[in-house]
Amino acid sequence: MDFKAIYDIARQELIINIRNKWTIIFAVVFGALVVSISYFGIMAEGFSGMQSFTRTSASLLNLVLYIVPLVALTMGTLSFTGDKGSTELLFSQPLLRSEVLLGKLLGVFFSIALSTLIGFTLAGTIVVAANGAEGFSRYVSFVVLSLALSLVFLSIAVLASTFSRRKSKAFGIALFLWFFFVLFYDLLALGGTMLLKGPSANTFLFLSLFGNPVDMVRVATLIILDNVTIFGAAGAAMLRFLGGQTASLLLLVAGLLAWATVPLFVSNRMMKRQDI
Repeated sequence: MDFKAIYDIARQELIINIRNKWTIIFAVVFGALVVSISYFGIMAEGFSGMQSFTRTSASLLNLVLYIVPLVALTMGTLSFTGDKGSTELLFSQPLLRSEVLLGKLLGVFFSIALSTLIGFTLAGTIVVAANGAEGFSRYVSFVVLSLALSLVFLSIAVLASTFSRRKSKAFGIALFLWFFFVLFYDLLALGGTMLLKGPSANTFLFLSLFGNPVDMVRVATLIILDNVTIFGAAGAAMLRFLGGQTASLLLLVAGLLAWATVPLFVSNRMMKRQDI
């Protein structure tokens, strides 16, 4: 595999996405929301002023779980179902299709990461100025999990685009996947537990957690923030099964890694069989 070729493709894709107005809009909107939520996040509970890093992370969690998957699916679909002429020209070069796939994926990922980090950095700078650096390591871990979530859904977007090969169909699949993972999956999992009893229900909840990367990031973030009291049923079941937070975090990270790599592997196999 030619890593120089992957780097060149990723660099070109990054430049294209940075110049894209939607990337700029996302960076501005996300930055404004992150700063606003970090300030007003829990004022309803009697706090005022800028929050600490731990409270900021807890307040930003739902924003990340809703917006990051949507942006990753959208930008990934745009990139992999873009202009047909430029795509054919790229694939006509003496490059492996896996090199093209990885290069484009990394370029889109770094553009999303750059936009996301702008917002997190602004909020972090204000929190340090107001309350000091207490809880900074937990905040950094939360940011890393947010980036991991974007990479997972980028991989899913690549698979959806490779499978559909048409922009309209790919966007339809991407929208369905966002709705399914972010909004519908938890209802489906809870409905499944109603059909089971006792240990079987707990086992089902434990296994269902790994079927949704959004839930995995949510539970991992709550473990890092030490918010055991607000765990959902799946998170509580997981901690009981594994007997500790460290083992749970390691398993969640492994699960996210699988979610990021398996769709890419399947996409690469499908792409090799396609006549582009």
